[in-house]
Amino acid sequence: MQSISTTKAPAAIGPYSQAIKAGDLIFTSGQIPLTAEGELVAGDITAQTHQVFANLKEVLAAAGATLNDVVKVTVFVKNIEDFGTINEVYGQYFNEHRPARSLVEVARLPKDVGIEIELVASVAR
Repeated sequence: MQSISTTKAPAAIGPYSQAIKAGDLIFTSGQIPLTAEGELVAGDITAQTHQVFANLKEVLAAAGATLNDVVKVTVFVKNIEDFGTINEVYGQYFNEHRPARSLVEVARLPKDVGIEIELVASVAR
């Protein structure tokens, strides 16, 4: 296994890696709407979701992958009422390529953000 790390996404705030590459698979840790400098993104769920995807793209790039390599997405949301808005933003990143996805409402997320997303990608060529 190989630990993946980049300064272009927020550093892990605990004893974990931004991602792990195991064979041809990349498993990202959940990303919340923090900037690479660790600042919480102010704004609505749209702004938060865009920041999460910016982070995920950078972590994937550090592992030699892109969103087109993603096979599974897990989305954790604080408010299921944001589903439609999140789906609109999500569709900007996954339009023709449609990985499997789960979306789950949770009671609370780190730093009380509205969204957290983790990915599994495959770099098998």
